[in-house]
Amino acid sequence: MWRDRLTRGLALRLCLLLTTLCVCLHVYLELGERRGAPSPLTLGRPTQTSQVLLDSGERKLGAADPTESRVGDRAVKRRVSYVRTPKKDSVAGKTVGGEDPSTCCPPLRPNRKSARWHIELEPWASDSHSLEEEARRFLSYITTPQVFCAPPSPESPVVQGGQEGPEGRWAVCLDSRYSLAQRIHIQHCRVYSLGLGMEDKTVERSLARAGCEVHCFDPSLRQAHLQESDMWLHRLSVDWRDPNPAIPAQRQHSNTKKLATILNDFGHRQVDVLKADMESAEWKILENLVLEGVLSSVGQLLLEIHLHWAGFEVGGDDPSVVRYWFSLLKELERAHFRLFHYHSDPAKPRLFLHRNILNATSAYTLGWVNTQWKP
Repeated sequence: MWRDRLTRGLALRLCLLLTTLCVCLHVYLELGERRGAPSPLTLGRPTQTSQVLLDSGERKLGAADPTESRVGDRAVKRRVSYVRTPKKDSVAGKTVGGEDPSTCCPPLRPNRKSARWHIELEPWASDSHSLEEEARRFLSYITTPQVFCAPPSPESPVVQGGQEGPEGRWAVCLDSRYSLAQRIHIQHCRVYSLGLGMEDKTVERSLARAGCEVHCFDPSLRQAHLQESDMWLHRLSVDWRDPNPAIPAQRQHSNTKKLATILNDFGHRQVDVLKADMESAEWKILENLVLEGVLSSVGQLLLEIHLHWAGFEVGGDDPSVVRYWFSLLKELERAHFRLFHYHSDPAKPRLFLHRNILNATSAYTLGWVNTQWKP
């Protein structure tokens, strides 16, 4: 008798245990189906915010089962929210009708070309790599104008610097083929003048009187910014590198910046005329302008070069130095600049890398015009 009762008790307990397991398994599978509902991406549905508005104003996700509970809807929406943000160049960034959203938010203008690491050195002038051959090629290049600029009309308000006329030390190209004359006429031109203790400002003053916006950068000024004779004077020195932020300001020249940084700080995108007399720093500054693509923002470049020594941070033997100089000027030519003016100062000593070579003077003033410049 007691054995029958024990058998029935065990059977009842076993049935209860199996029933509990079945209920738990059913609940687990039910929750798993709801949590694991496939996203629209796995069903091949459009990903535009993963939701499409119906004519009735109701939302639907693909072809969802109308009997699906509200809890299931929330679970799906939470899952879809991770794929709602489209990538920048993704097709999902378009609307249902195929309209590109970029039409309402135009992309920003591309910046200058990405910076390069080094300039392209030109081949040697001769197999012997001699200084005389390198100097001969270089001097011939800087004394042979590549384009002719018609002289300014007598009514022109611009006076060429140093002395009047096209033979002056500093000269701008006012030929009608290029934009400067027209920009002066509408008084919408900008001039940057870089120097150290600049004395000859004839060109700057005449361009300022003609209506140009003239900025002179000289680290020897006492005030940070000063307006004088229709010109802005700034206590800044242009360098080929920005100050090191790891060095305290009192231990470095905090008023020294690259030209690209100054343009960005001033909010200027283009400069009609860039004049530079940097006392042997011009080579590294010019290299920086080439490598950072700043030359595309310049209409004309007036540059004084110094040849009595290699220049700041220019290394190598003498033939390599002259090859480097020549390669830099060829980079100007590749940037669509053409030489229209040169001037040698007869009062300067006849020194070319500390010696007299081909009777060259120690300083030349060059004028280059960007033939492809579009302001």
